[in-house]
Amino acid sequence: MRLNALVLLATAGVGCASRNDPMHVGTGGSAASSQGTSGENAGRNAGGVTAVGGAGATGVSGLGGRPPVAGAGGQGTGGVAGATTGGSAGASSGAAGEDTSGASGEGSGGSAGTTLGGSGGAGTTSWWKPAPNTTFYWDLQNTPPDNTKDVGAYDIDGWGNAASEVTALHARGIKVVCYMDAGTYEPGRPDSADFPTSLKGNAVEGWPGELWLDVRPSGPNYAELQAIMLARFEVCRQKGFDAVEPDNLDSYQNHPGFSTSAADQLAYDEWLASAAHGLGLAVFQKNDLDQIEELEPFFDGILDEECNEYSECDALLPYVAAGKPAWNAEYTEDGATTASFCAADVKAKIAGALFALALDGSVFEPCSNDQGIHN
Repeated sequence: MRLNALVLLATAGVGCASRNDPMHVGTGGSAASSQGTSGENAGRNAGGVTAVGGAGATGVSGLGGRPPVAGAGGQGTGGVAGATTGGSAGASSGAAGEDTSGASGEGSGGSAGTTLGGSGGAGTTSWWKPAPNTTFYWDLQNTPPDNTKDVGAYDIDGWGNAASEVTALHARGIKVVCYMDAGTYEPGRPDSADFPTSLKGNAVEGWPGELWLDVRPSGPNYAELQAIMLARFEVCRQKGFDAVEPDNLDSYQNHPGFSTSAADQLAYDEWLASAAHGLGLAVFQKNDLDQIEELEPFFDGILDEECNEYSECDALLPYVAAGKPAWNAEYTEDGATTASFCAADVKAKIAGALFALALDGSVFEPCSNDQGIHN
């Protein structure tokens, strides 16, 4: 985070998905019962979605529990790939497979498996793969925002906007990105009470009430942090969003109150991307440009603030080279005009636009390559 241009929204009536929902299991199979842990980058998943059919039966997978993070759940020997979102699980004729995140499923008559996907293969999850020239509009204050912008994607607040707003944008052929804070605590959000005190660190400079979070995988409450973020992403999924923008992924470059390292941040960032993908959501990188080479393979695009103002636009080019969208927001408050940066953004194949710092819709002056619906 550099500017974290979000004025806190006191939004009521948006319920978090339960982090203890029972998982969906296949017909004839039994629910996953173990709460396992995973490696640093694979993520941690208590009760992931692993649908396993019984012998000769087809299981139906859903998203009632927390999703698999580092890959899909396995299935019994000889079964077809298990689906994560709305698909069907493989039929089990022997041993059940186990999700690498730790949740295992068991088919009737089979014993617990221990390998990713077992011999039957691994399940898959699909998500939106944005085209490299996808254009964008960013509004974190208005709920709903002005829906008339001629762009391919809207980035809007995930708590304040209802499913009906996402549906309205979809009707125009526009993809919708769900803004959710992932690196700092914000008072007044619907799930604010879920954060243990020990997860909260130092105050975020310039943003009263906002606190840095302990994102270290070795931290004492990391599993709780993951559960909260999975529930947030589930809110996005349930409302129909196509992607998430997890904000404030630069704890280690600030003074969070914890001994957070670059490696800690990298592991957390990669876990967030895998968690979003496990729910069928695309994910955009925000912040942590110093580790962009490692992060780009995990993310579907990037959103940066004032890359021209801070002479860091070249850092976004790995996304351009990978055929993924690179978005840039410049702010009027720092004296930017479209004449001062658009030519450079267009040449670099970065979709840029001029906004007001509050991201309240009062200013939107897109560069020539940030107009038109492309997604």
